[in-house]
Amino acid sequence: MDMDLTAEHHSIPLSDGNSIPLIGLGTYGDPRTTPKRTAYESVKAAIEAGYRHLDGALVYFNEHEVGEAIRDKIADGSLKREDIFYCGKVFVEHIPSSELVRPALEKTLKALQLDYVDLYIIEMPTAFKPGDTFYPRDENGKYIYHETDLCATWEAMEACKDAGLVKSIGVSNFNKRQLELILNKPGLKHKPVSNQVECHPYYTQPKLHEYCKQKDIVIVGYSPLGTSRDASWVNLKCPPLLEDELLVSIAKKYNKSTAQVALRFNMQRGVVVIPKSFNPVRIKENFQIFDFSLSEAEMKAIEGLNKNIRFVELLMWSDHPEYPFHDDY
Repeated sequence: MDMDLTAEHHSIPLSDGNSIPLIGLGTYGDPRTTPKRTAYESVKAAIEAGYRHLDGALVYFNEHEVGEAIRDKIADGSLKREDIFYCGKVFVEHIPSSELVRPALEKTLKALQLDYVDLYIIEMPTAFKPGDTFYPRDENGKYIYHETDLCATWEAMEACKDAGLVKSIGVSNFNKRQLELILNKPGLKHKPVSNQVECHPYYTQPKLHEYCKQKDIVIVGYSPLGTSRDASWVNLKCPPLLEDELLVSIAKKYNKSTAQVALRFNMQRGVVVIPKSFNPVRIKENFQIFDFSLSEAEMKAIEGLNKNIRFVELLMWSDHPEYPFHDDY
């Protein structure tokens, strides 16, 4: 990894000739508890702090706010559309049928009121029955799955790129077998440029990281600071990442926070980080990682923290035929 990264220039190349900024703002917030305008204010604060990469999704129910903030910052002359990198996602109920991919992307573009997104990814390899609800269940509360043809879905993604609605296409939560399925697809037109997966010092993804490096696929790390401690969906076998003694001692040395050390660690490995925050102070703080760098010994020590335990297991879908986390990687 070339470490001449600055707040102004921290993009790395993608295999299709485009590039991606190494840090972005995650915009997920529980739609039931997040006050209106929170996403708008956060995205505005992030752009003002220097962020140029925003990670969102139709299923976050706030893309209209994210788009409005981007457009307002373009309108006030802060930046041009091409200065911003926006990643959107096609969700699991839109992927059983490849016909649903483009309409889902068009909904995202309509919500954002933008002509294109920079990266569009398949959020999970697991498909659900298409319909009006995002997570359909039967009368017994069991999720209703759908046979997935990931190759047909990928062809629909390629068509969106060919139509100019998206600059780059990628995936999320895919394991090696699922990536190979697409890479070995007969008639492949566009390779996935990225795979968005959980990645932080307690879950460093060494094997997947190595495999993706070989295949020229950039890893985008979600939950780069660990996660909330919400037991309803988070595996609490691991202690809170940001209280780790090693991270605390390295942070002291550089007069930084443990969050900044964790983010810098991934960035130096060439892993894109998308910390989510709706707190303006933390949004700013998470971006202030360009004025120090970790030594090789410190990088090795942090790599040694890997516990191979996921915080985000999504166990409620573990009986899905395409559930990605049964495999070693």
